[in-house]
Amino acid sequence: MEPSSTGTSPALPVLSTAEVEFERRGHAGVVTLNRPRAVNALNHDMVAAVDAQLRLWADDSAVEHVVITGAGERGLCAGGDVVAMYRDVVAGERASHDFFRAEFRMNSLIFGYPKPVVAIQDGLVLGGGVGISAHASHRVVSESTRMGMPEVTIGYVPDVGGTWLLGHAGPAGVHAAMTGDHVGPGDAIHLGLADAFVPAAELPEFLTFLETETADDAVARFTHAAPEARLAAADGGEGAASWVEDCYSGALSGDASAAMILSRLETHPAEEAQTAAAGLRGKCPRSVAVALEAVRRHSRSTLEEALKDEFRVAVRCLASHDMREGIRAQVIDKDRNPRWEHASLSEVSQELVLAYFAPFQPGETDGGDLTLG
Repeated sequence: MEPSSTGTSPALPVLSTAEVEFERRGHAGVVTLNRPRAVNALNHDMVAAVDAQLRLWADDSAVEHVVITGAGERGLCAGGDVVAMYRDVVAGERASHDFFRAEFRMNSLIFGYPKPVVAIQDGLVLGGGVGISAHASHRVVSESTRMGMPEVTIGYVPDVGGTWLLGHAGPAGVHAAMTGDHVGPGDAIHLGLADAFVPAAELPEFLTFLETETADDAVARFTHAAPEARLAAADGGEGAASWVEDCYSGALSGDASAAMILSRLETHPAEEAQTAAAGLRGKCPRSVAVALEAVRRHSRSTLEEALKDEFRVAVRCLASHDMREGIRAQVIDKDRNPRWEHASLSEVSQELVLAYFAPFQPGETDGGDLTLG
């Protein structure tokens, strides 16, 4: 797509492909993820194109801010292309290592971008969709938003800086990481994954406004009161709901194990806790335990440190039985009956969990640790 004729100065090149489009609309540089039939699931080519175009726009005086949105009606982005990952690991290839390197570098670039980045978190925003949007400076949800990091369902662990984001969200963030539950717009804001609520009917006008006005002014003009957050304290304060506080107490300090948290959920009188326990029992035990360790670590780390840890975890998950089995059960065969390596959380040792964060051994990955910049 050619740069918009509404620009007032020459734009630098755009790098659009069939699966991601870039254009200038007034003084906004607009990224449109364009795989609507796959809910805009990310692949390596898309991530590389977004990274390259953002670097061009960072030096383009005609672009005052960037907008990230998705094509179609189902959502911004449903995550990474897990079918491609499955084929890769079954074949014994390492293309997924390259994908994660590129994706995590893009996440870091968005977080430190020198211009405002406005992410439209409409519809489904899962996994990699959180990574391409929740590190933006202005994050906008609507009533249709369903956001989450559901990686523990497929034998993987939250990544794309998600453990850092959720690690800074207190007990509710631990709950979101361990269960993989989808949340609505109110809870997305409560968890620190989003900033502002704009009704879906107003999003087209919001986007048009961004062509000529600042990101701050657009958000201030169109923001409405967000729906209630289910995970927030009853008084509407910054704390978590009482059942969340009760069950996840000590999770970030290391005083509560994943098995202990599940036991608390199972015995808590709140219906929400019972529902969470039932869901948690179906997740991959190893993934849940590693996710808890990740949010603990990254509640005290920088985003860069978290992404480097998450890359080590990603490489080890790709080599595991559980990730192959989880994708098979949920996406390939769709029998929803994964056979996890461990039958329960109590069987997952802390030694195994810590091994996911250890330095790489020779031959474990091409290129060693993740580098950012």
